[in-house]
Amino acid sequence: MLFPLQYEEIVVNALREDLGRAGDLTSNLTVPATARCQANLVARQAGTVAGIEVAARVFQLLDPSIQVERLVEEGSRVEAGTVLLKVTGSARTILAGERTALNFLGRMSGISQATATGVARLKGTRSKLVATRKTTPGLRMRENWAVLSGGGESHRFGLDDGILIKDNHVALAGGVVEALRRVQQGAPHLIKIELEVDTLQQLEEILSVLEQHSLRLDAMLLDNFSPVQLREAVARVAGRFVLEASGGLTLDRLGEVAQTGVDLISLGSLTHSVKNFDVALDVVESRILAGCPQ
Repeated sequence: MLFPLQYEEIVVNALREDLGRAGDLTSNLTVPATARCQANLVARQAGTVAGIEVAARVFQLLDPSIQVERLVEEGSRVEAGTVLLKVTGSARTILAGERTALNFLGRMSGISQATATGVARLKGTRSKLVATRKTTPGLRMRENWAVLSGGGESHRFGLDDGILIKDNHVALAGGVVEALRRVQQGAPHLIKIELEVDTLQQLEEILSVLEQHSLRLDAMLLDNFSPVQLREAVARVAGRFVLEASGGLTLDRLGEVAQTGVDLISLGSLTHSVKNFDVALDVVESRILAGCPQ
């Protein structure tokens, strides 16, 4: 689950960005100060949703007296027209938080829906779908949560929870052997080590290096390999470490890639170019408190 500590600051900043210096001028000038309403956050399409808690927090940060009723859980599959949240309280406050709440909910649900689609296409294979670090700056925790809600996993959350040695690291370290030696000397014992390769020839060279120098490797990232090359890599490695396919992949290609037998398929498009999920806020009931100045 997501704790408020993990996302509250970004919600506050998003509200500040939208409200600016003078607040919601339109609502403040058109809606009586004493008006109260009930509004529903509704899915306009079918799919898997995420961001319910973040959207709820938007309204509660603006006004703790706002009542929020969560009607679906994170990662739920919903039909078009499903009410996700009910919010009740100051009409001005609800309208002020509307766009920020929908932005978070639409973005996170879009990621969750794309992930769920990909996971469904991997059913019956050994492959797992993982997200990458290609996330919106400042929103990684929420976007990765959306991937998890859709049934996917994370390649790594950040630079500090996994080691991925790429070509630039190898060049600057002075070669693969030196890079792996340095990593093994300093890496915490719980941290996994992964190495990126671009060709089958590189893969063969790495296998030889590992045998000659007794170096540890937990995973290998196969970058831009064709399905034929992936099958050959799977056969050559024979389960000695995890194999991850990456580079230029799409949801439409997941099936053919999974059939090669790789363990992981990383898909940057889950977070960097996902289509927003269609959600809306509908006012369903309103009233003005009697005896109060408007």
